[in-house]
Amino acid sequence: MDPRIVGAATRRHVGVVASYDFTRQAELRRWIPPSVDCTLTFTEDVSYRNNLELVSRLGRPELLAEPVDALVERGAEAVAYLCTACSFADGVAGERALREAMRKHGARQALTTSGAVTDALRAVGARRLAVVHPYQEPVDRLLAAYLKDSDFDVVALTPLGLDATEDVYTVNEQQVLDTVVAGDHREADALFISCTALPTYEVLPHLEERLGKPVISATQATAWALLGAVDTQAYGPRQRLLCRGSASGSDI
Repeated sequence: MDPRIVGAATRRHVGVVASYDFTRQAELRRWIPPSVDCTLTFTEDVSYRNNLELVSRLGRPELLAEPVDALVERGAEAVAYLCTACSFADGVAGERALREAMRKHGARQALTTSGAVTDALRAVGARRLAVVHPYQEPVDRLLAAYLKDSDFDVVALTPLGLDATEDVYTVNEQQVLDTVVAGDHREADALFISCTALPTYEVLPHLEERLGKPVISATQATAWALLGAVDTQAYGPRQRLLCRGSASGSDI
């Protein structure tokens, strides 16, 4: 039996807030089983001059008020802010403030991508990380600082090599695979692919088999934690994190 249809008689409802420019909806939904309703809302547009200003403005807790209100009104049992850099740009305290703001607006369970990532990395026993990301300076350094403050050792930090004018949504799976393989480090016990704009669903099992260690992606970790919050398992064949079951035991 297809594991995606187990428990289909008991439907759950989760909500996702994405940044206004998010276009990987189809990628996200691949992790969501048919037994779960997933409602997606978006932040309002923000103006910015560079990558740091963009993620900093998208990381303001007040930006989540309207989309979270809408999700709660529609019955979402758990809500995730699906944006990696937006939730690590202000550090561990900033990530916590985002969750607090979501709960203030009625989310019974609230989580962010960055918080879900650290939970996922702990779930697979990771401590030393090789990280692949699409960010410009100094956002990459903020990512490394966030992971360090979350008790991980970043042994390699590899950019995708995009310039300031390139759109991260044009990156394809082969580029992700090649960069992760090149960015692996012999001392890393896991790899993390940052940014929910990157396509990772198909490449994760291939990377884990090739590199012999867990590979966690931002969207995968968010889906794992969000579905775990409603006692449901994300769907991702041969992905090590998901073979461990749901995240229902984590502190979200």
